[in-house]
Amino acid sequence: MSPDNLHITLRFLGEVDDTRVAELGGVLDEAAAGLPGFDLGIRGLGAFPTLTRPRVIWAGVGEGAGALRTLAGRLESALARVGVPPEDRPFSGHVTLGRIREPQRDPGLAAMLASGAARHFGTLSVERVCLMRSDLSPRGARYTLVTAAALEAP
Repeated sequence: MSPDNLHITLRFLGEVDDTRVAELGGVLDEAAAGLPGFDLGIRGLGAFPTLTRPRVIWAGVGEGAGALRTLAGRLESALARVGVPPEDRPFSGHVTLGRIREPQRDPGLAAMLASGAARHFGTLSVERVCLMRSDLSPRGARYTLVTAAALEAP
């Protein structure tokens, strides 16, 4: 995966009509209002649904995870006010590193992921929340910024 594609998804919306972009920009503004920016530690490796049969390989969040959950919760509440149905599973902050097209048991991969469970990969400054468009192709997704809302200076 290209480093430019690395991100943390606060909420996947699926197909969004272009006529709702301004409304969703307001939702981002509402979610970000009054929240200071924060640092987020990227820590640990894992996989969904399990290490032994992964479909998605991810790096987790450590320091700053509470601030990230707060931002995700505020976004979820603001989306509900404009009629977006609630997410059916709890928020789990992570950076998707890759996807496996044909999952199968791979003890070597599971051991490698388990050995990276406590590894610290770095820290990033979270300064804004963005609405992104993803265009899928056989070579992966391409992401385009649609609109963003700034968090307050820390």
